[in-house]
Amino acid sequence: MRLTYDPKHNIAYLRFRDRAGSVETVPLSDELNIDIGPDGKIYGIELLNANAQLKGADEGRFVIQGPTGEEIAITLPASV
Repeated sequence: MRLTYDPKHNIAYLRFRDRAGSVETVPLSDELNIDIGPDGKIYGIELLNANAQLKGADEGRFVIQGPTGEEIAITLPASV
């Protein structure tokens, strides 16, 4: 899984797997798209206006729990 962020366009993309051919992008709202492959699996989630969506109560911090229970915090950059 990989999270990328484009500060110029304020778009975040959470990729679950590499694309193996074409995917269908399904818009769920004005700010959320999901890429689904022909196999029915989710390949990625695109967040438009990402700062507004991701900087909720945690101030843009992502917390990842490691295999031994340790937490690693990653903070999104400020919007441009």
